[in-house]
Formats: sequence, C-alpha cells, structure tokens
Amino acid sequence: MHKLRKVARTERLIQKMHNNVIMVNLLEYEGKALFKKYNIRIPAGKVIHNEKGVPAFKKEKVLKAQVPTGHRGKNGGVVIVKDSADARNAIKTMKKINFDGFFSKDFLLEDKVKHPTELYLSIALDRSKRAPVLLASDRGGVNIEEIPKENIFIFTLISKNNSLGITNLIEQELFTKLNLEKDTREAFYELIDSMWRLYQEEDAELVEINPLAVLKNGFIALDSKIVIDDDALFRHPDIKVPLSTDPLELAAKKQNMSFVRLGGDIGLIANGAGLTMATIDMIAEKGGTTGDFLDLGGTDDPKKVAAAVGLIANLHPKALLINIFGGVTKADTVAEGIVAAVDSLKPDFRIFVRLSGFGTEKGKETLRKKGIDAYDGADEAINAVVSYTRKSLGQRGKL
Repeated sequence: MHKLRKVARTERLIQKMHNNVIMVNLLEYEGKALFKKYNIRIPAGKVIHNEKGVPAFKKEKVLKAQVPTGHRGKNGGVVIVKDSADARNAIKTMKKINFDGFFSKDFLLEDKVKHPTELYLSIALDRSKRAPVLLASDRGGVNIEEIPKENIFIFTLISKNNSLGITNLIEQELFTKLNLEKDTREAFYELIDSMWRLYQEEDAELVEINPLAVLKNGFIALDSKIVIDDDALFRHPDIKVPLSTDPLELAAKKQNMSFVRLGGDIGLIANGAGLTMATIDMIAEKGGTTGDFLDLGGTDDPKKVAAAVGLIANLHPKALLINIFGGVTKADTVAEGIVAAVDSLKPDFRIFVRLSGFGTEKGKETLRKKGIDAYDGADEAINAVVSYTRKSLGQRGKL
C-alpha cells in the first residue's frame, strides 16, 4: 500500500509539471468564505482590488495582502491602517512587495479584533500516518514549526477499527490542555466540529486557523489557510484554479524548465523527471521535506544551471540539493553554473551537490574550492542535506 501511495503521489507531481497547475492553496479571503459557510466566525471585512475600492472609515482596521504563501506579516503584507487614506497608501506599497515570488493583486480590509489570547488550530493530512491529525497550541500567531513541542497537542483522527472522526473525548482533552474558560466549552466544540465538516466535505488536505482569537463569547478566525486536494476539484466547480500564475513557474517555463512548489525545507534541482521524483521520495524516506523542485531536463548549460539556482533562491530554502546524474551530462559545466550562481546571488542557504557524469572529478573540485559540499552518490548527498536541515530546525526549537 505504501508503495502504491508513493507511485500515485509521484504521478500527480509529474502531472503538475506537465500541466503547470499550481497547488490549490486558497487565498485568505477564499478560505474565510468557506469558514463563513461552515459557521466559523470571522472578522467583518471587504476584499479590495485597488486603491479606489477602499471604503471610507476612520477607525483602525487590518489590511492584508492576498497571496498564496506565508510570512506575510514579516514581509510587510499585514499592516494596521487608521483611515481610508492610510489604507490606500498601504496598498500602493504592498503592490510592490515580492512575497516569495508572488505580487498581491487583492487585499483584505478587516475590522481589528481586540483579543487577550490567541491559539493555533488545524486539521491536516499526515501522510506518514496515512490519516488526518488535529493540531492545536496555546501559542498562536507564529509558525507551528517554531512552537516548542510541549506546547503542541496532536491527535490522530483514526481509530483502531479505521473509522475517522473527532470524538467527544478528543474535544474534552484538547479543551482541558488549552486551559480554556468553561463558558467557551460549547463554542469550542462547535468550532472543532465545523472544521472537521469543512475538511471532509470540501476535500481539504489542510484547514488551519492561525491565529484563532479567544474572546469571552467565543472564538474568531483571524486568518485562514486551506489547501484543497486537486484531484477532487471535479466535485467543487466553484473553486477556480487557473493555469499557473506563479511567476517562478512561468519564469522556469520560459527557459524550458519545470518548477513546482511543495512547501518543505529543502530546495531541489535535478536533471530529468524520473530522477527528480525519485529524489523527492528519497528525501521523504529519510525524514526530510522537499520545499520545491526544478527539473533541468538534459541541459548542462552553466547559464541555465545558474538561472535554476536563482529561481530556487527566491524561496529561501533551508538548504538546496542539486542531484545531477547522467553519462553524457557535463558535470564540470554544471559545477561552473552553480559557482556562478553563488558568486552572483550569495545565497543564505547551504548547497549540497551530487555530481555524476562526464568531468565529475573536475566538477567536484570546482565546487569544493568554493566551499560547496560535493558527493558521488545520491544517498550520501541526501543523508547530508536532511541531517543538516533537521539539525538546523532542532536548534530553532522546531519539531
């Protein structure tokens, strides 16, 4: 069964490469529309497409750029605005911000919600457990990876008889662990049930609220992150997914390269779809997560290799693995491209390279002179990059 699931996942990734279809990550306002459908409270707000659409107001509101990526707050995509003029100026500024390769065309203007406490809450598909899991923390508003283990509560939503669902016992235990006020018990249970219905009925892979504002009279979802299973889109004609609008995917396509975001920590460049997919599986089997991958195809053009590294650099991975294999591929010119990219970009991530092909020894020597890790075999390179990223995450208090 595990091998069948792996094959299915690989086939889907290949299809994404060929069709250039983006992952179905709903924008915040789209996710909140689903929240409203399932009676999950959200702040009053309005979607704005340009400065002219800003309504008149004189009370502080929150303005958010709408892009399918995280870290908006850190990058200037979430700001407090005091009036209409302030909001219009903020939109002009936000339009120019590069959010991991995306530029915002839509903006969400919401009421500012005063709240003493905020939580993290999500239902996500855990592929390693082959089941959805309920995750919660009493520390909302930060990346879940940065929360100490003792502050994260995880419940696998599958019983020994393989039935799925959130039981009353799970809700009661989580309510107690989060140390919530007794008056909010019923509202909390209703919120969990609504998230579970949304997860099931909308074929979601992730339903996340972060932060979740805790009020005296209940809860309000201040943000939304929802990922829909793209294979289930035929059941949801209301969700429109255009051909790739990801500028990095389009830039790669112009150079006859395939680029796909996956959301993990390790950037990947390889030559050939088969090798790329196999490398993704090998990274996963060793405990790593691939953040994005770029398939070079059969080229060893140093300019194209440098351009590929540049595209991956836009996403700031924890590390980059370059896996080059082929009897006729010129490993030495691939190395020249990698070094040229490092000289030009001065990336803030570590690069691991597996080289195999014509001129391998010369290529590895070129890399090592630049302080870049070079390996003969894929296993050795993958072990090194996974070990490095896991150690890096551990030092930052990640899971």
